[in-house]
Amino acid sequence: MTTSDTTDTMPQIEPTLRALAMPADANAQGDIFGGWLLSQMDLSGSIVASRRAQGRTATVAITGMTFRRPVFVGDEVSCYAEITQVGKTSITIKIESWVRRGTGGDAIEVTAGVFTYVAIDSDRKPRPLPPAVS
Repeated sequence: MTTSDTTDTMPQIEPTLRALAMPADANAQGDIFGGWLLSQMDLSGSIVASRRAQGRTATVAITGMTFRRPVFVGDEVSCYAEITQVGKTSITIKIESWVRRGTGGDAIEVTAGVFTYVAIDSDRKPRPLPPAVS
């Protein structure tokens, strides 16, 4: 992978989620499992989706997922989630993950993906989204 495949500019929004990559989340070589990172991104997106839906949501799709650089034990992972599209029942969110290695330094982008959530009711059936709150 070349550096041209990545973004040099961090999102200009607050992170939705921060987590520390721990040894239990890694393989024997110290690389964090992609599934762990994917779950952090899904948690981040679900926070934004649930706020917009004013209630329960379910993940229905992940598209355009790209693992650009590895994440290591000890990395501080920050997930940035931003709504890109709103439908009748669905919310599409772009999520980027950035890390700071060790005790600081510059953040680097490690993953990006597009997650789609659907607002659901108490019976887990799709429900219309309420109007956006300003």
